[in-house]
Amino acid sequence: MNAAPAPLRIGNASGFYGDRFDALREMLTGGPLDVLTGDYLAELTMLILGRSRLKDPGKGYATTFLRQLEEGLGLAHERGVKIVANAGGLNPAGLADAVRMLAGKTGVPATVAHVEGDSLPVPDGYLTANAYLGGAGIAACLRAGADVVVTGRVTDAALVTGPAAAHFGWGPDDLDALAGAVVAGHVLECGTQATGGNYAFFREHEARLLRRPGFPLAEIHADGSSVITKHAGTGGVVDIGTVTAQLLYETGGARYAGPDVTARLDTVRLTPDGPDRVRVDGVRGEAPPPTLKAGLTRLGGWRNEVVFVLTGLDIEAKADLVKDQFTDALAQAGGRPPAEVRWELARTDRADAGTEERASALLRLVVRDQDADAVGRTVSGAAVELALGSYPGFHVTAPPGKGAPYGVFEARPVPAAEVEHLAVLPDGTREVIEPAGRTRELAEVEEPPLPEPYPSGTPTRSAPLGLVAGARSGDKGGDANVGVWVRDDDAWRWLAHELTVERLKELLPETAALTVVRHVLPGLRALNFTVHGLLGEGVAAQARFDPQAKALGEWLRSRSLAVPVPLLAGVPLPEVTA
Repeated sequence: MNAAPAPLRIGNASGFYGDRFDALREMLTGGPLDVLTGDYLAELTMLILGRSRLKDPGKGYATTFLRQLEEGLGLAHERGVKIVANAGGLNPAGLADAVRMLAGKTGVPATVAHVEGDSLPVPDGYLTANAYLGGAGIAACLRAGADVVVTGRVTDAALVTGPAAAHFGWGPDDLDALAGAVVAGHVLECGTQATGGNYAFFREHEARLLRRPGFPLAEIHADGSSVITKHAGTGGVVDIGTVTAQLLYETGGARYAGPDVTARLDTVRLTPDGPDRVRVDGVRGEAPPPTLKAGLTRLGGWRNEVVFVLTGLDIEAKADLVKDQFTDALAQAGGRPPAEVRWELARTDRADAGTEERASALLRLVVRDQDADAVGRTVSGAAVELALGSYPGFHVTAPPGKGAPYGVFEARPVPAAEVEHLAVLPDGTREVIEPAGRTRELAEVEEPPLPEPYPSGTPTRSAPLGLVAGARSGDKGGDANVGVWVRDDDAWRWLAHELTVERLKELLPETAALTVVRHVLPGLRALNFTVHGLLGEGVAAQARFDPQAKALGEWLRSRSLAVPVPLLAGVPLPEVTA
């Protein structure tokens, strides 16, 4: 009987463009690895790279990755670690050439390949257009002997499915194995979010452990199952909660679709596997949809922002005064007002405060328009001229500027057959990657049966939801997602029936007029909500105080509702700002 192949150890060293610079070195020197990945791309990043490419057509890739390789390339070669990163952005061929030049300069005999074809014809008025490719191109590059593979826009999970498919010999019909790798890839993609970063129950762990979380790695097995862990001796924590939180991040329903496979999140099984180790298995896969997601970016217009500081008494009256004065000043200037004018008063002030800052509230003005002049000097001038004739204590957090462009991200489906997915191998051969032969149109699953309700008549008390439930939230274009989970069956019996769409809208009034869809994931004791349109035109448009909905889940956890008293037994009370 042949022994089962050893697991493939895949680590992550970047969750976004700007992540911890020395993480690549830490992962290469911190313990054994077979493959090290880096995720540098996000919706906002593509817009940033698009503007960079306008200034220099030879750029358009994540230059940070190249600087990390100045030391990391030699370390990876010494340890036999393959490097796979989507840092190529809009110019993977250019980055591959730059890595080859670096290898020659440093004397490291590294072979380099890249994946391209994600770039689509850019419609008029747009800056970038890219399809999200799968991992098959990466697999082809690795099978051809590449030590470093750089890509453009691929799915985040492709950085894991590609190496795993190459290592274990998976084909496009190995759907369960690919789905397991997709789940592992989704856990790894955001770096330290899987090891205690941004974690709802952070107070349950020693502060010293969370000071500098280590980056995660997955031990992938031949059947697609995995163990999520981290290098021994690094900070952070890996447990069922941290892995659950990341699984819910920026996902939606039970079907998590990608170019390689549609992973069924309702089949994921998480079990402890020792200290800082969580086993992920049971994942089932289905044929991918016939379309790929395409992301398009464009400049949406111009915006400006002024933050007025209101201190001490009569905060509301001061806000009303300056808003009225500003409106009048714009009218006196003679031009038309900006197309969009938004005011938001944040009552950060405290009565009888011991410092001036604690006695102050912030009144935020945001204006947007297609015309740069409409949000530029007219707006900044109107704000500045009030300085000596407005509310007592008038000042602003920063001098008003002339305005800046904002971007818009749009997602569209494109037929996979119309996208030429190419693996450019180390010898220059251009291998065409055929789209999936079997596809399946994406559809929602039937809602699974809910558990028995929590016993009626149980005493309750008003308490924040976050005393019993964790949450993780994020953005997908103009939509927000917030995943909520609990950690035992009793709490699940209560949450599944209590946190309906209607109750969510009551708790989060900003969502009341929006379409909200609830997805039930019993295996994770979780609910995942998609809030359509909360973020307007997406993060680059900065239309909201929290443009990526990063803290939407924490706002939800802070809201009070009637919680059964037995669920609160032994739960530490939260810190509350007086």
